[in-house]
Amino acid sequence: MFNFDLLTSSAIASTATVSGLDNAVDSDKTNSIKQWLIFSASAFLVSIPVFVQAPLVRLYPTISLLSTIPWFVLSLILIFRPKTQLWGDLLLGFAGCWLAGSIYWGWFRWEPILHLPIEAIGLPFAIWCLNKSWGKVGSYFYLGSLFGTAITDLYFYLTGLMPYWRQVMHAEPELAMPIFQSAIGQIETFWGIGCALLLIAVLLTVGLLSLRDRELHWRAFSGAVLSTLLVDGLFWLAASAA
Repeated sequence: MFNFDLLTSSAIASTATVSGLDNAVDSDKTNSIKQWLIFSASAFLVSIPVFVQAPLVRLYPTISLLSTIPWFVLSLILIFRPKTQLWGDLLLGFAGCWLAGSIYWGWFRWEPILHLPIEAIGLPFAIWCLNKSWGKVGSYFYLGSLFGTAITDLYFYLTGLMPYWRQVMHAEPELAMPIFQSAIGQIETFWGIGCALLLIAVLLTVGLLSLRDRELHWRAFSGAVLSTLLVDGLFWLAASAA
């Protein structure tokens, strides 16, 4: 005779196993989608200052600075809601970048030496958050953005573009074209191209290695680093077109 109890138990166990596997697959798929969403959002947020903040801060620096407050408030509102905590975390890192950008490009843009120190204004807070194991996504986004900024500034130092930076910031928009053309001449040299290839390789290596990690904070870091290549590429195209 069949042991119906044993058969029933086996069927239940099999069903539970299949259900568990389905849930695991769904969970992996959800996490994968979330990882790419964080990566894409980070890349998008790095690009926003180029197209939105740059013209705003040049014309209305005080408005740009004060608009940091709504970014911070919105990020905190999202952080303290479980369903949106992740996005509030990322937005908090973006708010730090927006604050630093408003201060530098609003009042200190004529001096390139101050660029990186002012952009790093949120670094102590990011380090504090990481020490407390809080706000990892936003902190890593900020650090990725800062790393990309440091690499870009390093290129300006290595290729002697700092004087052109100062000239462009002091010149009226209609008088900036000859300065851009001179700067392009400085870039299109053996040294300029060599430095560009080396620093692009650094950004790609750091960005792609971070992308291999499945942790969300590393995806935010990777998105911020790799999007630096896009922003710098757009800057180079704009300068070349001038």
